[in-house]
Amino acid sequence: MTNIQTQPEDFARVLTEALPYIRRYQGKTVVIKYGGNAMVDETLKNGFARDVVLMKLVGINPVVVHGGGPQISELLDRVGKTSEFINGLRVTDSETMDIVEMVLGGAVNKEIVNLINKNGGYAVGLTGKDGGLIKARQLKVCADGNETPIDIGHVGEIVDIDSRLVEVLESHRFIPVIAPIGVDESGQTFNINADSVAGEIAIKLGAQRLMLLTNTPGVLDAQGELIRELDQQATTDLIDRGVIAGGMLPKIECALHAVSNGVQAATILDGRTEHVTLLEIFSDKGNGTMIR
Repeated sequence: MTNIQTQPEDFARVLTEALPYIRRYQGKTVVIKYGGNAMVDETLKNGFARDVVLMKLVGINPVVVHGGGPQISELLDRVGKTSEFINGLRVTDSETMDIVEMVLGGAVNKEIVNLINKNGGYAVGLTGKDGGLIKARQLKVCADGNETPIDIGHVGEIVDIDSRLVEVLESHRFIPVIAPIGVDESGQTFNINADSVAGEIAIKLGAQRLMLLTNTPGVLDAQGELIRELDQQATTDLIDRGVIAGGMLPKIECALHAVSNGVQAATILDGRTEHVTLLEIFSDKGNGTMIR
């Protein structure tokens, strides 16, 4: 990353530009899905932690939902267990679920909490088990060309979000950091897509914004150019034409679902850009693709 010395007049201009946005978002909730390169690059990790702390200090309520797929795969490899995927979902037997819970609810979650706290924040790590936060059930999956559901183990979908614990934390000085692990009525644990968890939590909290960090600049058109803003009709058209496909599709569906249920706007952002969340919230230019 290039370190450019900021002149006093540039610093003043940045603060002046940020002021109306600070006023707009003061007291509002911003849900951030944290994943991709932003979770593994040391500079980006520390920058993200500082950015979240700054949001809280100026009166915004950030809620972080994180993934951890690469970290799960790494640990599975170390214990000699092969990762198997069906329709992009990890087949999760009981042994794999133990490792998923260890990585997401333990190592990854606590690292993020520690980074935020080291940078002056007050983060609290949660999983969906805490306070009955994420109620889930087993996700039914049909492989291509097969109408009969396949059992892929402890992979879940959200039934309900009980956001009371998160609301208590964010109403004070705390920053919730949530691992996407849910539980059903019998106590069975499930691994859930982190984008889906972020979207549903944003809806439940009445969030002003949802930000999904990825390893791409945002949604690209057929020529590979960044699309700055999309509405539901334009998004549907791009999906129908196959322009939006693959791993971007569930993120888009999550964003559309959120904005259709009360979230003012959702943005798909390039997590490889330093301070991307602050640039999105506090500047005129914005980043990535915004879905309204």
